[in-house]
Amino acid sequence: MQNESLSRFFRRGISRRNLFHGTMAAGAGLGSGLWTAARAANDDEQGKSSLCGQPLPITHTQLNPFGVPIHTYFPGPIDGSAFPTDPLGTHPEGRDPSTITNFNGFVGQVDLVFSGTGTDTKTGAKAKYSFHTDTRFIKGEFIGADEQRHNGAFAFI
Repeated sequence: MQNESLSRFFRRGISRRNLFHGTMAAGAGLGSGLWTAARAANDDEQGKSSLCGQPLPITHTQLNPFGVPIHTYFPGPIDGSAFPTDPLGTHPEGRDPSTITNFNGFVGQVDLVFSGTGTDTKTGAKAKYSFHTDTRFIKGEFIGADEQRHNGAFAFI
């Protein structure tokens, strides 16, 4: 039964509305501080819990819209040249599309701007709107806070 549901989902695809709502929900969850390091029991330590390989952020920071520093670059060429979606201008050190340091792997990044028209269902008034999203998928090997090599996959929405 579950496989049939998944099969129908993949055949049907995802609408722009569901993509938008899913992206907003994931962003709200990750940005709200709900995302914390996972803990795992190690049998060698007789049931004591320890932090899993926590990745370390890149050293570059910039302020998010709420004034909180985040460890990321705006999308743009890795050589650091000026780009329309980066309000900070050029970066002589280059732009790292990854959000973690000591990383060796694959980074997929998409920088999209969606637009549409919203209609107030009570008044019928219409207004144009746009939504900008910077989404990244990171998969590979990194050296974590525990100074050990780890493999992982991450998403930045």
